[in-house]
Amino acid sequence: MVQKIKLGMVGGGQGAFIGAVHRIASRIDDRYELVAGAFSSDAERALASGKELGISEDRNYQNFQEMAEKESHREDKIDAVAIVTPNHMHHPIAMEFMNKGFHIICDKPLAMNLKQCEELVQASQTNNILFALTHNYTGYPMVRNAKAMCENGDIGNIRVIQAEYAQDWLTEDLENKHNSGGNKQASWRTDPAQSGGGGCIGDIGTHAFNLIRFITGLEPHEINAELTSFVSGRQLDDNAQISIRFQGGAKGTIWSSQVAPGNENHLMIRIYGDKGGLEWCQEDPNYLYFTPFGEPKRKITRGGAGSLQLANDVTRIPPGHPEGYLEGFANIYTEVADAIINFNNGNYDSKKYLFPKVEDGLEGIRFIERSIASNASNSSWVNF
Repeated sequence: MVQKIKLGMVGGGQGAFIGAVHRIASRIDDRYELVAGAFSSDAERALASGKELGISEDRNYQNFQEMAEKESHREDKIDAVAIVTPNHMHHPIAMEFMNKGFHIICDKPLAMNLKQCEELVQASQTNNILFALTHNYTGYPMVRNAKAMCENGDIGNIRVIQAEYAQDWLTEDLENKHNSGGNKQASWRTDPAQSGGGGCIGDIGTHAFNLIRFITGLEPHEINAELTSFVSGRQLDDNAQISIRFQGGAKGTIWSSQVAPGNENHLMIRIYGDKGGLEWCQEDPNYLYFTPFGEPKRKITRGGAGSLQLANDVTRIPPGHPEGYLEGFANIYTEVADAIINFNNGNYDSKKYLFPKVEDGLEGIRFIERSIASNASNSSWVNF
């Protein structure tokens, strides 16, 4: 019988989107049991949320400090905590739980700034903690297939990378206009005190950057960014256009926008080498397009002919039965469950696991901060 991970959660209570996603993902492969939580910064809402989720009264906490302290003294204490709060709370919550010896599963971006990220990296090493970051798109089978093809040299030496992540839900002043009281999800994402220095670039641009790094493995060398707030009065960017020079000579561009009408969750990546090209789109995630130079374009199907072992390892059902967002998230959670068990048994090898780690989170925040620095200097090139 496979060991279940005893999971706690901070955030993700009533009215939250991402908390439910994490809970579903943790259950898909039956590897976790949610046993404790502090589900909101509002004590009343936290307790009500825990009750709805069936959390026992003695493990339904009013705040994360109480949860970390009391769980650390239980014989049946949690193995890991999932942090699904707005960005500004990631650092204090993770530090509190790491100092009590708990493994971390944290939503992205990692923290508010590089200093906080460095503290989290150091604390994970000092306390011997496994720290996972849920850049969930790295869990998609066809993303893994693209990674394997790049590593195998199927497209040759990489020359050009284009990634984009476009949405339209912040085209208007949603943070203030929704029912005259603002929209909670929009409000914290556009508030520097809760979101950090990046708006759109932090919320979705980091996903595009992480996807480039995960698939190609190329190291950024220099970055050039223009960040714009098109909606009047908005404090953080809602559109970003970024160019990247990679070590080895490859060139990349990232466009992220939350003011692009007609785009719901349009994350896509194109990678071109001297032997061929790859294209993948998150809204049609079960297909990867491969074009060897001088030959017709080929469609590789998840679980079908041409699908490589790296993709098959995270494929659940036969081709033609769509898998997507929740399954990708679940692949991260399942890998983390295996890693926690091996970590606790002294058999952990980080190279065996592809889920994003705390160091990847630090790199994502560096991407945000260097983009902001470039934008502040009239979009000049800055070292990464």
